[in-house]
Amino acid sequence: MEPDRNTIIRAKDIMHKGIVTIDGMATASEAAAKMREEKVPYLLVEKRHDDDVWGILVVQDFIEGVIIPGRTPAEVNVYEIMTKPIFTVPANMDIRYVTRLIYRAGIRRAPVEEGGELIGMVSLSSLILDNELF
Repeated sequence: MEPDRNTIIRAKDIMHKGIVTIDGMATASEAAAKMREEKVPYLLVEKRHDDDVWGILVVQDFIEGVIIPGRTPAEVNVYEIMTKPIFTVPANMDIRYVTRLIYRAGIRRAPVEEGGELIGMVSLSSLILDNELF
């Protein structure tokens, strides 16, 4: 089904709703196990307090922070290898702008925020593979 050209599709319309989080003090081993269990390619790293910001842990972080340096996953904490801070996209942002923002930032995905809460995740691949936009 082809979308109406006059209809604005927003981030909240195409996001994945499941957010999977982990504490920054968890080990890389625990994080990898959670990613396998939940079948997700990322984990959002929880804020430690109200003034803190969210982080993200992706597969590349394991490669750069554990495998290449030859470290043991059980001795590496998530906070050591995660990316922080991350930027979020507003739930009502038009996906044309979401796509440009994510692409130009050189990342693959971004959390969707509404009312100060993370409510989902958008990714470049999900824009094409999971939605009937074309």
